[in-house]
Amino acid sequence: MKPTNASLLNRRRCLSLGAAAALAAFATPRGARAATDGAAPAAPEAETRRFQALDLDWTDTTRRRPVPVRLYLPEPVAGARVPLVVFSHGIGGSRRGYTWLGQHVARHGIASLHLQHVGSDRTLWGGSIFGLVGRLQNAAQDAEAVARVQDLRFALDTLLAGELGSPIEAERIVAGGHSYGANTTLLAAGARVAREGSVLDLADARIRAAIVISAPPFYGEDEPQRILASVAVPSLHVTATDDVIRIPGYYSGADDRVKVFEATGSARKWLAVYEGGSHSMFTDRSTTGGATLNPRVKQATQRLVLAFLRGVFDGDGSALAAWPQQHAPLLARFAAPPAA
Repeated sequence: MKPTNASLLNRRRCLSLGAAAALAAFATPRGARAATDGAAPAAPEAETRRFQALDLDWTDTTRRRPVPVRLYLPEPVAGARVPLVVFSHGIGGSRRGYTWLGQHVARHGIASLHLQHVGSDRTLWGGSIFGLVGRLQNAAQDAEAVARVQDLRFALDTLLAGELGSPIEAERIVAGGHSYGANTTLLAAGARVAREGSVLDLADARIRAAIVISAPPFYGEDEPQRILASVAVPSLHVTATDDVIRIPGYYSGADDRVKVFEATGSARKWLAVYEGGSHSMFTDRSTTGGATLNPRVKQATQRLVLAFLRGVFDGDGSALAAWPQQHAPLLARFAAPPAA
């Protein structure tokens, strides 16, 4: 079903889709915005492709909702088409974030489309500081969680229908996201949430795999398997032992990220848990989680994502099998599906 009536969505349970858990990821003072948009150090790998970074200001006229995006598009090689990652930011973020990942996959021949969700983006930081909590909580309503997945669907429709979509291979599309964006990813990948006798089924059949970074729990839901068992596509889950969300009434420990992994129904799923870190370490901030650890984790995650995508797209699991040993000093835990 495609829910369109926001009145069906219960405000009391608005945080059940994980948005409130993401508040800690971006709760920076005004004036610190550049820290979230600054690029992290690139991994010391040869840059195999040049790419364009294109800011596109689209509007979904049906919903009267702007959907700004940034597209990292690799230069073509002999007319070959390229896979696509569509990435969703955490609450308070923007299309300008997560450059450390979007640029990296583009250098390696994979396009990356970074969404900006106008109901839960960086504009929340404007206005009076005294109204900040209220603005963040409003952005965490179920209606916004649904709108985010609709943003993703609209952006894919628009990209693939236009000239810029001609090099994209529509059969090789992966959804990815951090924090609130990880919940958006899971919903697009098949997670199903019950509301007032109905099931919100927002799955997009074009999504062939999911990259889930620091996923909050589904607050108010005591059976995550009921929500996540329907996520059947291959999934990569990334977190850290100090990936903790500290918000009054919405505390979430790092074990919640692991519970999301365990509840996900994918037969092929991987989990990387870094030792230390923080919830916001996976944004473009360069020091959170540790000035030394932060870039090392980003570099390791860049390689992990590429290895995962190669396994999903090309059936070559060698890099993914080798990755845990190569990065063992950073890891508290790594889980992989049983060998076939």
